[in-house]
Amino acid sequence: MRQSERGRVDPFIVMDVMEAARRAEAAGRHVIHMEVGQPATPAPLGARQALIRAMEAGPLGYTVALGLPELRARIARLYADWYGVDLNPDRVVVTAGASGAFVLAFSALFDAGERVGLGLPGYPSYRHILKAMSLTPVGIETAPQHRFQPVPEDLPPDLAGLILASPGNPNGTMLDRAQMAALAEAAAARGAALISDEIYHGIDYDRRPVSALEITDDAYVVNSFSKYFSMTGWRVGWLVVPEAHVRTVERLAQNMFICPPHASQVAALAAMDCDDELQANLAVYAENRRLMLEGLPGAGFPTFAPPDGAFYVYADVSHLTDDSLDLSRRILDGAGVAATPGLDFDPGRGHRTLRFSYARSRADIAEGLRRLGAFTAAL
Repeated sequence: MRQSERGRVDPFIVMDVMEAARRAEAAGRHVIHMEVGQPATPAPLGARQALIRAMEAGPLGYTVALGLPELRARIARLYADWYGVDLNPDRVVVTAGASGAFVLAFSALFDAGERVGLGLPGYPSYRHILKAMSLTPVGIETAPQHRFQPVPEDLPPDLAGLILASPGNPNGTMLDRAQMAALAEAAAARGAALISDEIYHGIDYDRRPVSALEITDDAYVVNSFSKYFSMTGWRVGWLVVPEAHVRTVERLAQNMFICPPHASQVAALAAMDCDDELQANLAVYAENRRLMLEGLPGAGFPTFAPPDGAFYVYADVSHLTDDSLDLSRRILDGAGVAATPGLDFDPGRGHRTLRFSYARSRADIAEGLRRLGAFTAAL
């Protein structure tokens, strides 16, 4: 049977690494997971209890396409609490994870063949979703001196859109207010729609991230319950859109998804009030970050941009290899540590980098660093 050219996207390599790690574990090995950006903690207790009550109260059928009104209102209140932004809840669209938000955003904003800019290294699914939708991803190579974030002078002139991520994946670096404003202005000058990926907001250490909504209302903002709220498998996120775009996005959501998962929305609403548990998770990430910043140089990985947020370190491995995919396999086989090759994030330069996630327990991070040190010492 025929296949579309749009379907010929590259694999999401981290998922392949996860599968290789699963096979190793099935064979009896103990693997330290530094490959995937997934909290080791479950959804907050209050979220789980709220879902149990809802399930006992009655069936969980379709919700309206834009999501439970009470959840949209609670998300709008988060913007007041975190950023001092007065957000109309009508602009909030609950989605099937951040991935669903990107599909809706790209569908609402761009026509086939248009060019959308994104920083490299960057989250690989931006590129793959764009290609699958007959759009053209335009990689913008970022530099270490800019902490792997785009700068206005690097933006091409012929973009229909620009995706920003702060904190970024795989590097964990952030844009400050002036940098975000300069990029928003540069996008507007090119007639490019601005999409701000803010799914790691809440996971920050020395300073809080800046939301694009603090700069402009003329942007699409993507967020998720996966990271800070520790709800990866629940597949629930949100999108904030300009008021004039709400009905367009609603029509798309009705037809593409009908609605986000009702059960996940119930849990997400309750999770937003589980501050003590969420802050305890953040304290673990902060300690893990300290362990990584202190321990990676001694483990043979001295060169990286210290992360401002999220739970990743993106390390240069050019002193060890020019094939990060092969190195990640050898580390898994030889050390029992799963790490993600940089090719996932930067097809041109990623063969010289690895991403290490520190979202697991402190004991796992300490053991992973020990194993990595033993591995590199034996090279």
